[in-house]
Amino acid sequence: MNSLNFNSIIRFVVLILAQALIFNNINFMGSINPYPYILFILLFPVKNNRSLFIFLSFMLGLFVDIFSDSGGIHAAACVTIAFIRPAVLKFAFGMVYEHQNIKFDTTEFGNRVIYFSIIIVLHHFIMFLLEIFNISNIILILQKTLFSSIFTIILCILISILFSNKKR
Repeated sequence: MNSLNFNSIIRFVVLILAQALIFNNINFMGSINPYPYILFILLFPVKNNRSLFIFLSFMLGLFVDIFSDSGGIHAAACVTIAFIRPAVLKFAFGMVYEHQNIKFDTTEFGNRVIYFSIIIVLHHFIMFLLEIFNISNIILILQKTLFSSIFTIILCILISILFSNKKR
């Protein structure tokens, strides 16, 4: 087993536990919740098996659903963002993604923020849409998506900077 797989397994377990034990208990103003567990999906190596990646994304969401008692909304949102991730990578990184040599530690900060933001906003929108499941509450869905997304984007960027392998 190479270090890449080992790091992915450790990241998977740590992010689920952090989400279940710490971040599920954070609730600002009734509608702002951080969901940094999706860092697993954001930072998963590009060159790996796509079917395995979508399955692992489903399992990630399922475990968070089990700990959150949320009935599958995290699993659905995770599978969706895992599925559309290649298109977002291509949009955010262009030719670097085309050549399949993205290393998230070495990418431009602005590109990484764009990539994180698109994936996180989509994840949160799908999740809150399924949670509320009433189109007449679209303002509430958009409000929860916006505020939780901002908080999660900041948190994910800080975590990715703190734990990056980049030599300074």
